[in-house]
Amino acid sequence: MGTPLPGVGARIRRYRRMTGRSQAVVAGLCGVTERYLSLIENGHRTPSPDLLVQLAEELAVSVAALLSDEAPRSRPTTLTADRGVVRALLGGATGGRVRSPGELRDRVESAWRIWQSSAARFTEAEPLLGGLVLDVEATVRGTADAADRREVLRSAADLYGLLRSYCRRAGRLDLALLVADRSRRAAEDADDPIRMAAAAWNFGHCLLSQEDGAEAAAEVARAGVSALDSAPSGAERTAMVGALELVRVTADAQQRRWWEARARLEDRVFRLAGAVGEGNVMRTVFGPTNTYLHALSLEILAGEGARGLRLADKVNVSALPSRERQFTFVLDMARGYHLRREDAAVLVHLLELERISAEDMVRSAPATSVVTGLLDRARPTYRPQVEALARRLGVV
Repeated sequence: MGTPLPGVGARIRRYRRMTGRSQAVVAGLCGVTERYLSLIENGHRTPSPDLLVQLAEELAVSVAALLSDEAPRSRPTTLTADRGVVRALLGGATGGRVRSPGELRDRVESAWRIWQSSAARFTEAEPLLGGLVLDVEATVRGTADAADRREVLRSAADLYGLLRSYCRRAGRLDLALLVADRSRRAAEDADDPIRMAAAAWNFGHCLLSQEDGAEAAAEVARAGVSALDSAPSGAERTAMVGALELVRVTADAQQRRWWEARARLEDRVFRLAGAVGEGNVMRTVFGPTNTYLHALSLEILAGEGARGLRLADKVNVSALPSRERQFTFVLDMARGYHLRREDAAVLVHLLELERISAEDMVRSAPATSVVTGLLDRARPTYRPQVEALARRLGVV
């Protein structure tokens, strides 16, 4: 079987994880079994020269990068949050004023509308968020009336939920965890079980973004479902249970528990989604469409591109209130076609991603990874379009 090449397996594993793809996906693209790729990554097998070239192509790095410590081609993901937002969150800014509960509620709702619906949501939301943080914190401290204070705390919980998404998309997972904790504390102080569940959902997504965070995310989601026992029965409670169950589905998928994830979707989540219909309770976008999107993501993560694309035929994302979820759906479609090496379809979906939100695209490592992979193998007929897209994203 040949002498293992020092460090090559570990480098393959590191670059594979950088693309956000599982062993099953990369193995399938390269025509080997998941077990064989696992043996290579753990240093028990040596890839043939041809397989090494295939792996380098799929991981968008040079062969030299797999054989040495040469840095791979960088991806143009933006990993910084706006300085004013960071200073407001970390106490480096002053100037907040006490506002009325109604004014804060209107401003938080407006920020959420921008965040979920605008193609330029980073550009439009960032100038608002820092000052809103300062005013919310000043109003929490300066409001004595119990009823008014509870309303302000609800606005604080909602704002920090938005900031969790913003910080995560900006690549600041440290700040995402910070604001998720603030959202939880505000919801608890407001004694609002639905917002407490939303805070658990936020925490779960933070943990899912971290390597080896899936098990902790599942535990947070389980605790969030249990906490909803104190919430009144109704559509909001059902939707939040469903949203938390989807966190558990994703956690199962990240741990390669494919059948457990599929069973939870079929036996529990689709039933909950059918009971509440399409909605956006606490900005979770939980409903049948979002559940199908998670089913699609599961199959892509499992390396089942064809199965995932069949699921996509059941989805119409045009009415979803969240542009982010629309973006995720089209990205999964692009990744599904990438698995099948249907490059013309990959390009069509990448251009649609750019239309939905170019700002999100340059911040998405999976999206830019698909672009670099397509750039390396694009046919002459559409290579100019791929190169133009790569230049717009800063890949070349």
